Amino acid sequence: MKPGITYGATDELGYRAVQDVVNVHDLHATMLALLGIDHHRLSSKFQGLDVRLTGIAGEVTPGIMA
Repeated sequence: MKPGITYGATDELGYRAVQDVVNVHDLHATMLALLGIDHHRLSSKFQGLDVRLTGIAGEVTPGIMA
């Protein structure tokens, strides 16, 4: 990831993200992409089902990638 950057913006109280919102699934997908792992193919067994770390959501955020 790019060192020392601030990505997005919050409201005046810092309570809610208002610009360039990145959720947890997007962050996980981006970190896996930086490690060279395809987040669509990475899955593990949980209670007999194949479950992805990013769930059914999650897209790589190119704005925070180096």
